[in-house]
Amino acid sequence: QVQLVESGGGLVQAGGSLRLSCAASGFTSDYYVIGWFRQAPGKEREGVSCIRSRGGSTTYADSVKGRFTISRDNAKNTVYLQMNALKPEDTAVYYCALRFNYACSGYPFEYNYWGQGTQVTVSS
Repeated sequence: QVQLVESGGGLVQAGGSLRLSCAASGFTSDYYVIGWFRQAPGKEREGVSCIRSRGGSTTYADSVKGRFTISRDNAKNTVYLQMNALKPEDTAVYYCALRFNYACSGYPFEYNYWGQGTQVTVSS
């Protein structure tokens, strides 16, 4: 049974940093992608970043390019999202999601497995 567990959210002032973790378990495939999504109150869930398990290819939403960095530790089946220069508009619940596919996607409906989410709040 695939499980994704996020951690690392919290409250931070604008300009600060947080690192989110997504620990994945319950599968043996070496080919998958993990995406980070976020959902603010009253808004649709949006893709933030994605990384492939093989090859290291990454994608970022325009709104976070240059501020967020996604990385992975395949030995631990864990993906990280380093968030720097945080802005109040980054406030949201952040989710990681997994799809058994070679390609990243920014569309939530293309992911089959989701974590429970972690709250990130950036104060001004």
